Amino acid sequence: MMDTNAALADWLDKGGRQIGQITIAKSADGWELRHIDDVGREDLCLYTITADARQLANLDDAGAYRALKTAPNLRHGWRLVLPDVATVHSALDAFYPAMIGVQLARERGELTPVNLRDTLARQTGMYRVTQKLTDEQAQSLIADSCRCDGGCLKIILWRISEELPVNSLPAEKFTVRGQNEWPLLCHEACNILVAGARKVVKGEPKEG
Repeated sequence: MMDTNAALADWLDKGGRQIGQITIAKSADGWELRHIDDVGREDLCLYTITADARQLANLDDAGAYRALKTAPNLRHGWRLVLPDVATVHSALDAFYPAMIGVQLARERGELTPVNLRDTLARQTGMYRVTQKLTDEQAQSLIADSCRCDGGCLKIILWRISEELPVNSLPAEKFTVRGQNEWPLLCHEACNILVAGARKVVKGEPKEG
């Protein structure tokens, strides 16, 4: 079985160059990562160790904490130069936790999507009430929370239930893109969506 560093190296050798909002390019010193919007810029702050990736991933451009690392609000203005694929892998795990391994599990046929109803059925305590979320409420919540423009960049693999797909988002939200882009996969509703479901059921107002 190919390890994760070898799989990432193989993807890069085949022309892989993007994951989420990050572009990856070969450089004289190894590999360079930067925000995809910053391609061509010469005024970027230089970082050179994998630990810097965690700092860069934690805050958005306004300095606010990014609770969801796959939200489309990665900060701009930096470039991270790393010597080899192993350090690139470590940095990408800081930017997008577990996303390298999740895709490899999918390729091996070991990734099982969990429908929203099954996720909510496991909730206890203050979140048990999420089991009362209606299908209509679920579709609306997912459209608001999971959309790529302001919500989350992940590709959704799960359904609301075995009988009901998510139909409140465009088709590209469920489609793995080309070989050159490493996919960010969502195989189960996250804690943020579950918390949102609780607010919907209890009739609490949206934040912001």
